[in-house]
Amino acid sequence: MAHAPVKIMYLNPIGHSGDDVIFADMAREHKLPGTEVHVASLPPNDGAFTHIEYRSYEAIVTRGIIRAVRAAAREGFDALAIGCFYDTALHDAREISGEMVVTAPCFASCEIAVSLANRFGVIVGRRKWVDQMEGNVRDYGHGARLSGFYHVELGVNDFQTDHDRTAQCLLDAGRKAVEEDYAEALILGCTLEVGFYAELEKLLGVPVIDPSIAALKRAEYAALLKRQCGWIPSRKWSCEAPPEEEIARFGGFDDGEAFGNRIVVEATSAVGEAA
Repeated sequence: MAHAPVKIMYLNPIGHSGDDVIFADMAREHKLPGTEVHVASLPPNDGAFTHIEYRSYEAIVTRGIIRAVRAAAREGFDALAIGCFYDTALHDAREISGEMVVTAPCFASCEIAVSLANRFGVIVGRRKWVDQMEGNVRDYGHGARLSGFYHVELGVNDFQTDHDRTAQCLLDAGRKAVEEDYAEALILGCTLEVGFYAELEKLLGVPVIDPSIAALKRAEYAALLKRQCGWIPSRKWSCEAPPEEEIARFGGFDDGEAFGNRIVVEATSAVGEAA
């Protein structure tokens, strides 16, 4: 018997929609046939950032992320991925996500890396990012498996300025991680383009995890487990959701448009049908 498609939202947590098409193409290539993916960015009035490399930028967009997550849960999405390797507002978003699973790139990439290897490294753009990202990895319980963070001193916008230089920087960082620090898998904390991970894998001889693909697939997997096994997010103790009465009284959670741009990548078959 056919069932409704699994619905995943990939949330680009900035008010700039320039990368939405890239994420939609990624979803189209990697999702399962029975999965429908919505790639959405925040409204421009939440801050038309092209990146959120700074904690102050994260603070500005966090309200938009919370509103978007709440709106997606009300629309009936099975899972949502917050598309920033800082995992911005991940724990905050989970509080108000209802039965919708919420994940993010660093969390998802680490889960996949430790299923493939005993020791992994993370390649990132700037030294600025390392303290916060390394703190997340350790908070997730993977500190003992971490070979290190390898920064290439390129900001998010810099990655697209000179593709050849960016590719060489990532390759050099990967070689240091694998050949000097014995990393058995690598995570790209920021990448040149979706699909570039495969080129690095050929050159370095270890699994290289693209964070956007990891976040999408981990969200999809969690959604399937929820449907097939009944494993829905807990709302007890530290996961307790705020009271709806207070949300209504305080305001700000449901005002205005939660999303700016949105691209829908449709399912090509219903769940339960042959692809």
